[in-house]
Amino acid sequence: METALNPELKGKPVAVCGKAEDRHGIVLAKSEAAKKYGVKTGDVIWQAKNKCRDLIVLEPHFDEYVKYGKAARRIYYDFTDMIEPFGMDECWLDVTASEKLFGSDREIAYKIKERVKKELGITLSVGVSFNKTFAKLGSDMKKPDAITVIRRSEFKEKIWNLPACDMLWVGRSTYKTLKRYGILTIGDIAKTPVDTLVSLLGKNGELLWKCANGYENSEVSDFLSTPEIKSVGRGITLVSDITENDEIYRVILSLSHEVSRELRKHRLSAGGVQISVKSNELKSVQFQKKTNFLTQNAREISDLAFSLFDERYDRELPVRAISVRAFDLLESDCAVQLDMFFDIEKHIKREKIEKAMLSINEKYGKNTVKEATLFCDTKMPKGKTDCILLPKSKVMG
Repeated sequence: METALNPELKGKPVAVCGKAEDRHGIVLAKSEAAKKYGVKTGDVIWQAKNKCRDLIVLEPHFDEYVKYGKAARRIYYDFTDMIEPFGMDECWLDVTASEKLFGSDREIAYKIKERVKKELGITLSVGVSFNKTFAKLGSDMKKPDAITVIRRSEFKEKIWNLPACDMLWVGRSTYKTLKRYGILTIGDIAKTPVDTLVSLLGKNGELLWKCANGYENSEVSDFLSTPEIKSVGRGITLVSDITENDEIYRVILSLSHEVSRELRKHRLSAGGVQISVKSNELKSVQFQKKTNFLTQNAREISDLAFSLFDERYDRELPVRAISVRAFDLLESDCAVQLDMFFDIEKHIKREKIEKAMLSINEKYGKNTVKEATLFCDTKMPKGKTDCILLPKSKVMG
């Protein structure tokens, strides 16, 4: 993508990386020239530069990526409406019903690839297969500007000798576990008893076994379909490590407001809250708890998330990153039985305040109204916690 934005970069070792000053300094994408030096997605910048001294490091241009992604999908839509996005720059396409109009699956792949190259100036690597897992695998096997076909009759010969980590759903942690037990290739996964994989990896073990044996058969979603939302989460990597309760609570509350806005947008309420914390030693932990009531209120989400952190996190480890996630989602107008100890009056008050804030911010702009707690020079309120800052510094609670 970056070479389309700047043709002078074509053929050079290039890596798109997050900002080092924001502690997102890892490789997000790399050119084929950089890949030949061993540069990998997820490498820290200094690691990538050690592998390739002449590496050109660029910051991401997300707006441009989104623009090109939408333009590519418009081309895909000329061939099929069965389009399922996978990340920012990849899609699955089901062209079964399109073959009578446009030719075989391989011919369709070629036509799409050439149109994208001609109209957008970027190259595609396309995988053609009988299921989504192998189509994705094929798209990664030859780059750039290539088509790889994996047929049902030949998939064992083509892919079983590939490293297990090449297959979708096998991340670094999963691969370490598989490697520990001598499961090194996709074929090894396929030949391992499914019960063994389940004992090692839980439900994901069964999924990997099905994928490796070619049994994965999930359908490609319709272009206009809306996927079911199973959870809503937001996270942040902090500019510097934090240890103080006030700072940690402000981060959790800010993330909870984002989660709350997304829940309200989709008219959903949460039946549980999860908090994920990464320490300065890059150790990650997760804690979660069901609520005794459905909520989409930022304060209620943040209070539960912070209580989980306060009760269960090892306070000796400074915090590098935090995320808050709402799960067990139900429609917000769903009738539920309340806990007899639930403070309904407090809940109603919090809802009135939050809805008033949302209404003002929607009319006058984001953060026109903001909770006083979120300001860096404001200590975490004790006792009376429902404080907001209105325009002209008028505080109400």
